[in-house]
Amino acid sequence: MGPVDISQSLPASRASKASHVSRGLLSQVSIVIPVGPEDVAWQSLVSDLADVDMDAELLLISARREPSDFDQLHAAGGAFRGIRWIATTAGRAHQMNTGAQLSTRPFFWFLHADSRVSIDAFEALERSLATHPHALHFFDLVFQDDGPSLVRLNALGVRVRSRYLGLPFGDQGLCTSRDTFQRLGGFDEQVEYGEDHLFVWAAHRHRVPLHRVGAFITTSARKYRAKGWLATTVLHGWRTWRQAIPEFCRLLRNRIK
Repeated sequence: MGPVDISQSLPASRASKASHVSRGLLSQVSIVIPVGPEDVAWQSLVSDLADVDMDAELLLISARREPSDFDQLHAAGGAFRGIRWIATTAGRAHQMNTGAQLSTRPFFWFLHADSRVSIDAFEALERSLATHPHALHFFDLVFQDDGPSLVRLNALGVRVRSRYLGLPFGDQGLCTSRDTFQRLGGFDEQVEYGEDHLFVWAAHRHRVPLHRVGAFITTSARKYRAKGWLATTVLHGWRTWRQAIPEFCRLLRNRIK
């Protein structure tokens, strides 16, 4: 199924709680959210985004067509020029590449549908883009209270992996410019998992600096509850190192040349 672009405009204003984040750089951002077949978490994330007075573009990319109640869910509006639901073939890498291809802004901010974003995150991202426009930006990560308490250890592991090893993942809200995204070749649609991980390795190979935004976003921990904390942690760790070792060797060969 080819991409079907279904646009829905939202009113330009929202309730008084909207933050007065500058519309400067954030107005140049396309927020790309891949949505799973049965996912409804995106509704809470869109509510977070609409509460901020910015002029960003919002693209929801899904393997299913626009929900029948999409109009009613967001009739209250938000500070977007427009919000689009784009139907395309399944696969998170393909969905994010499709969003980047159909976007109209010079920066891409990729968010997972089960992420939640605070006002502080918007302000920090704007400062980060202003000072490091050619970098790959990432956030710190906090898990929501919908999983086992042991995910605090996973959050610590994320901090070490991203800050000290330079390996942030997609649930940390990767953001970069269109030029940098195209230079890195987008997300690899041939892999079954870890397209975000490989994208970061591509940034290292091309000497694209990674920049920590200095704020956090939260993500759901429900998969740790559903599949078990230990089994999920071990699986993610094994997959990470399975990709990281050959990518590290590839990086070394490129640097030696």
